[in-house]
Amino acid sequence: MVSVALGTETHSSIICPSDHNSVVGIKPTVGLTSRAGVIPMTPRWDTIGPICRTVSDAVYVLDVIAGFDPRDEATEEGAKYIPEDGYKQFLKEDGLQGKRLGIVRRPFLDKIHDTAEFRAFELHIDTLRKQGAEVMDNLEIDRVDEILNPNDSGELSIMMAEFKTSINVYLKELDNSPIRSLADIIAFNESNPELEKLTEYDQETFIAAEKTDGLGEYEKAILEKLENICLNGFEKEHELDAIVTPGSRACPVFAVGGYPAITVPAGYENDGMPFGICFGGLKGSEPKLIEISYAFENATKIRRSPFSWW
Repeated sequence: MVSVALGTETHSSIICPSDHNSVVGIKPTVGLTSRAGVIPMTPRWDTIGPICRTVSDAVYVLDVIAGFDPRDEATEEGAKYIPEDGYKQFLKEDGLQGKRLGIVRRPFLDKIHDTAEFRAFELHIDTLRKQGAEVMDNLEIDRVDEILNPNDSGELSIMMAEFKTSINVYLKELDNSPIRSLADIIAFNESNPELEKLTEYDQETFIAAEKTDGLGEYEKAILEKLENICLNGFEKEHELDAIVTPGSRACPVFAVGGYPAITVPAGYENDGMPFGICFGGLKGSEPKLIEISYAFENATKIRRSPFSWW
């Protein structure tokens, strides 16, 4: 349909659809790319990245969209991560050589036993080794069950609070729109239930967000907890270049830290459903993730055109 696409991710909206459609998705470090003009969800976690057929295509797009934008203050800090001469220089076929990779199995493999994805993941770990990576297997992320549940971690509460304030700012800045706030959106939907298909898609999330009042003491305590969880970083603890997980199940880990991740096609189930493998790192680790992803893609060459699935 298109040569390249852009996605916006808060929690999983680049990595997950890319994983499910046998394409490459790059979720950049928050602030590496501008969010100006994009409908916000949670500005502290929102990021814009490419969705493309290959790692090379995605990296070429990233080189174009990364950089400082005076309309997005987060890019002032994010721009510091951009290497001189950009990201294309990291498209190296030997990019896995010498990389320290942490394989995180639990709980990401728990629900895919006896599947093609499970078997493929095991084979891919062997490929990573053969391509020169130092693989540290069966590592665990501290408090991972809490992080993966947005209610338990408090991630959902932050999203609700920040969505209301950020969407109100976004709507007020529009040149020509009768809708100027989240309350206006809710009222419009209620006045047009058939048009907005309220019986099929309710607006309970909007209503819950409207009841919030910014970041209060409760939300600030959640943010402090999440910051402490991320402070020493799983990769720092084990001196890793990246963590490796199947599918898109680790997205909440990358979300709450503002961390980058890249998903690459990794195989297909018996019914043709694609799945990917995800490489994630700490803020600013895009160069290493690109080296790893590009080398993996070249070593496996798994992606097939959509018509060949049928």
